[in-house]
Amino acid sequence: MAIELNYDPILETLRRDLPTLFERDIAYDIYTRDIFFKDPVNQFKGKLNYRIIFWTLRFHGGLFFSDLHFDLHDVRVEQDFVIRADWTVRGTLRLPWRPPLLFNGYSLYTLNQAGQIYDHRDTWDRSPQAILRQFWPHTDENSLP
Repeated sequence: MAIELNYDPILETLRRDLPTLFERDIAYDIYTRDIFFKDPVNQFKGKLNYRIIFWTLRFHGGLFFSDLHFDLHDVRVEQDFVIRADWTVRGTLRLPWRPPLLFNGYSLYTLNQAGQIYDHRDTWDRSPQAILRQFWPHTDENSLP
């Protein structure tokens, strides 16, 4: 017998939480205690660690950026038990030359049969190194001595 999930509460929570994740905490009741998270620079398990990563994003976002935004483009059921969120992170680093930050990505959230997210994996459109290179002033190689 196939299990029929009601995705609406989870979709609504993600649509509400994600655009403001750099400003305020998210709701954690849609995630399992042993949630697994992976992105190009982090990998861990457990709701406490999950809470810490979002706290860290808010703390460092406020510390290092004069503005920082999580633009949510779409949240949808990708397939049974999987929700996909497409997004862009953009901001301005607190440096005298005000370098911009911009990268796109998507999150895949896998749900268990109880309708809770137990797996969250982020994919970025460029490497972490390419993202960091955005912060340094670009030098025209033709103008080098």
